[in-house]
Amino acid sequence: MALTDPLGDLLTRIRNGQRARKDSVVSPASKLRARVLDVLQREGYIRGYKEEALGDHSGLRIELKYFEGQPAIQHVARVSKPGRRVYSGSKELPRVRNGLGITIVSTPKGVLSDAEAREQNVGGEVLAEVF
Repeated sequence: MALTDPLGDLLTRIRNGQRARKDSVVSPASKLRARVLDVLQREGYIRGYKEEALGDHSGLRIELKYFEGQPAIQHVARVSKPGRRVYSGSKELPRVRNGLGITIVSTPKGVLSDAEAREQNVGGEVLAEVF
């Protein structure tokens, strides 16, 4: 079965894994998913991830992070969807919870958090918001 929104699938696997108090979850591997996980790891929302073999395909094992028994990610939502793409300039990037959360943006300089995109003065497609 083909997925129409692979990034939405990744975010849902993370959300469901944290609700079930799992230590890690597995997702099929792709370059976009790995770059989004890089941003989540840099910002401290996950402990890390590594690529592993899943039969004849490769997958990503994502190590989830908890703080005092609560998930590090309280909310994760897809902003730009296959049916409605959302783009934003560097000056108009949305702030999540007055800067307490992050927005993940796909820019010409790679997948960045909103703070990194503002610093580099680039805009792009708003992929997801996390807090």
